[in-house]
Amino acid sequence: MPIKNSKVKTPQVGITKLDNGITVISQNFNHVETVALGTWFRAGARDEQEGEHGIAHMLEHMAFKGTKKRNAQQIAEEIEFAGGDINASTSMETTSYTARVLQEEWPNALNVIADIVCNPQFDGQEMAREQGVVLQEIAASNDMPDDVVYDIGHEIAFPKQAIGRPILGTAKSVSAFDPQSLISFRDRHYVGANMVVAATGKINHQDFVAQVENDFATQKAGNKIDRPSAAFSSGCSLIEKPLDQTHILMSFPSVGYRHDDVYAMQVLAIILGGGMSSKLFQKVREERGLCYSVYAHITAFQDSGLFSVYAGTAPNQVNELIDVTTQTILSMENGAGEQELLKAKNQIKAAIVMSLESTAGRAEQLARQYLAIGKIRDTAEIVANIEAVTMQDIKRLAGEVFSSGELSLAAVGSMEQRPNFEKIIKPFTA
Repeated sequence: MPIKNSKVKTPQVGITKLDNGITVISQNFNHVETVALGTWFRAGARDEQEGEHGIAHMLEHMAFKGTKKRNAQQIAEEIEFAGGDINASTSMETTSYTARVLQEEWPNALNVIADIVCNPQFDGQEMAREQGVVLQEIAASNDMPDDVVYDIGHEIAFPKQAIGRPILGTAKSVSAFDPQSLISFRDRHYVGANMVVAATGKINHQDFVAQVENDFATQKAGNKIDRPSAAFSSGCSLIEKPLDQTHILMSFPSVGYRHDDVYAMQVLAIILGGGMSSKLFQKVREERGLCYSVYAHITAFQDSGLFSVYAGTAPNQVNELIDVTTQTILSMENGAGEQELLKAKNQIKAAIVMSLESTAGRAEQLARQYLAIGKIRDTAEIVANIEAVTMQDIKRLAGEVFSSGELSLAAVGSMEQRPNFEKIIKPFTA
């Protein structure tokens, strides 16, 4: 049954801008007894300069290794003693430091996060140890072919650009960092103008603002740094590995999250490969038995994006898999049934509504929305935008994306059947 717009009601969001440029955002949910909070920076792997590959992620790791007031163990113990958890994450365009605690513990949790953000100690010995940890993380990722195929797929799509490089960096780049490298990146990007402090749960906005003002009083305002525009490029990379499956990733240039078509693009991805009833799942897995997993999704950045299709198959079925996948992708230019359109919309709307049931998920959503577009979109507005997607939108976008003659193809595994890129890209040329 469709989700009605009128039923999507969320508590009011409080937004305050501090003198040092920090944006403070909160949303009070009286029915819960916890608070999720953190700080988000408009600073990720995409913002790294030459010689800094992996430094945004390395800086995130080092934030937990000690400050002027707390050592690494004290940082973890203060949160965990209160029954909470603390975490951090680096993406292509943002870095976050977050915690989730019982309602009465949020001031202490915020103080800990402010401390690791504002007062980190980049001790050389601690850094050497943490570099070893990150090198192990890189090695583990390299052992996962579905991770590797995405890394090389993005590198082909965005060659010689920070946005096309793996977030973790390489063994060579990470090993070359020193404390001054981290300080330089931090001083450029960890500034009030690039920063949101957000909280959701049982919390009063004015109390939260006052605590942020106090805990982040030393934070400098700074300035936003313009990012170079992303430039998509067609290409192919085939990596031979002795695996029982060959992993395939096909990516097309798509829109960024500020583009009006981003909602329709999400619906297109769901219809094509967003679940067990999607066209790709039914054609590739259920009818042909060519794979266990196949799906389509979009990755949206500030100014660009990727529409990707992933599947893994037996080495002797690679060509058949690609042929069937290509036919199914191109079939979207003829649209889909109205029930498929309705189902896709409901899947997206349900995911949005379900995310509101998690204070941590909602805090993340608020901060990322503000950093991305400079405002918070009401949930009802987002749902209305999804509802407004028509079959004509789907046909138009399918034609624009899949007949552009632009494609990045990555494959990892046995090359018993070596994909022929020129043959594969030809049907996608109008």
